[in-house]
Formats: sequence, structure tokens, C-alpha cells
Amino acid sequence: MTRGVRRPTVAAMSTRRATPEELRAPRGARVIEIVWADGATTPIHHRTLRGFCPCAHCQGHQGPIEWVAGTAELPEGALELVEIEEVGQYAVQLSWGDGHRTGIYSFSYLRELAEVDGLSESEKKSRKLGR
Repeated sequence: MTRGVRRPTVAAMSTRRATPEELRAPRGARVIEIVWADGATTPIHHRTLRGFCPCAHCQGHQGPIEWVAGTAELPEGALELVEIEEVGQYAVQLSWGDGHRTGIYSFSYLRELAEVDGLSESEKKSRKLGR
């Protein structure tokens, strides 16, 4: 019998892909940087996080998550992350400089946001994300 290298299952790879090891959000920055268990490091601009806020106030209770109208006009203070709080072992709740704090961002959703962060604002406005 030969011994080979055990390959991770698709489920294990998917879990590692959506598991952050570190979130970096220095005060005054406008980008959060996430180091993932699969070795990737992804930046996400705060405007993208606010623009795709998943909370019921911003998105309603059903349907895909869409770009929040008026995001481009938010004052800079509204894009200041003042607190990042863990929610179980699957998400973080972000609190913003203008008091908005109801968005819970799952780790898999943050990974999806990292993929759309580089799009233009017009491309973001036409993008629909899963819940």
C-alpha cells in the first residue's frame, strides 16, 4: 500500500477560503484588509462595505443584496469604521462613524465583496449579490 498526500475536500477548501485569520482596519484608513486561512490577503474599501451593507434597513428582507443608493454621497465620517465585533464564528458586525451598525457581514460574504471591490461604481450598482 502506498501512502499519498491527503488532499483537502472541496468543503474543507471552501471553509478555509471563507475563514479569516486576521482583519486589519487601522483608525483613519478607508480600507479593511483581510488575511484568509487559504493564504490570500484581500483589501475591501469601506465604501464598498457600506454600499453593499446587508442589513434589513439597507436591503429589505428579501431578494439579492444590491448597491445602496446614496452611498457615493456619504460624508467621509460615515465611512470611518469605529468598531468590528465578532458574531459567533461566522461573521462580523461593523459599526460606522455615523452610527450605522446593523449590518452583519458573514465571512463568505466578505470574500464575495473582496471580488467586487475593484469594479467601477457603475458596475457595482448593477451587481446583485447573494444573501
